[in-house]
Amino acid sequence: MTSRERVQAALSHREPDRTPVFEYVLLSPVADQLLGRVYAGDPSHWGALVAELGWAQAVRRSALDQLDLALRLDHDLLYVVPNPLPPAGPAAPAPAPAPSPEDPVERLALRNARLATARDCPDESLLVYQVIRHEMALRDVDLPILAPAYAHGVWTDVDLMQTMLLAPEIAHRHFRLATARSLARIDKYLALGIDQIGIGGDFSGTRPMISPEMYRTFIVPELYRLSRRIHAEHRIAVNASDGNLWPVLNDFLFTSAADAYLEIDLHAGMDLARLKAVCRGRVTLYGNLDCGTTLSFGSPEDVRSHTLECLELGWGGGGHILCASNAITASVPLANYLAVANAYREFSHLPRLAL
Repeated sequence: MTSRERVQAALSHREPDRTPVFEYVLLSPVADQLLGRVYAGDPSHWGALVAELGWAQAVRRSALDQLDLALRLDHDLLYVVPNPLPPAGPAAPAPAPAPSPEDPVERLALRNARLATARDCPDESLLVYQVIRHEMALRDVDLPILAPAYAHGVWTDVDLMQTMLLAPEIAHRHFRLATARSLARIDKYLALGIDQIGIGGDFSGTRPMISPEMYRTFIVPELYRLSRRIHAEHRIAVNASDGNLWPVLNDFLFTSAADAYLEIDLHAGMDLARLKAVCRGRVTLYGNLDCGTTLSFGSPEDVRSHTLECLELGWGGGGHILCASNAITASVPLANYLAVANAYREFSHLPRLAL
């Protein structure tokens, strides 16, 4: 199977030749070590890259490094975020900000007013997708692309959560504005031929930060609108949130009309075997290697065993794509990430990764 066929089989709940694999977020220093150079796809390198190459060439270098890294690891899918905008010229001094209201409802109302006129995802931020698609055509490579349209999280947003209780209509307006911005971004992604679009946003830790009823009332109808728009163009809606989602799982996956679930948080109790039983034939699971504990602090043998177990639990009837539960950052040693890659290759009867 090609990468596209493999991913499509998993999403269609048909058994692929092997479990598709990708990485949600892979950063320095692991990415640098895998590529043998400073990884331009890491946001921490962006300023230096623009200073050295200029904005347009920095976007191109970032796009090529993301593709090179995926090909280096034999990934079947690319997660790509919009690129930063060109540097702005000198700006006039900003006026002194007005005092912030003490009332959280008033603060959110002011945020809503600003959000209503803000510009989201300008065309200049989409150059990275054009470069990657052009480069894949030149290399005769065809990897599906996943892009983010996350706007409906509540993580750390105390004003929003308080307003959901104190002034529901103002909170509803916040989420409707978020949906309008996401739809505008989604339309641009669809025009670019993006295959999969991430929706949702973080709202849970060891338990959801809002009640199931609030999640169902404020957020799920908005996510359903996004899924419907994505499905109208026969693309894939991927709902994403960290944390323990068991209390809201039916709404998170099924009422929202999501096709897939990303950021599966094993550390918070989202067990892949149980999820596979719930989601079989309906929702594809992206994950759920535990990047925060096992990949960061386990031994390479721990990581190998964890990866093989994840692949075993996810196998059978499609519905599983292997990746970490979230970002591969500096906490993950190179030896542990290589243990992931080589355990996958062992399970899939592929030769070991040679650096």
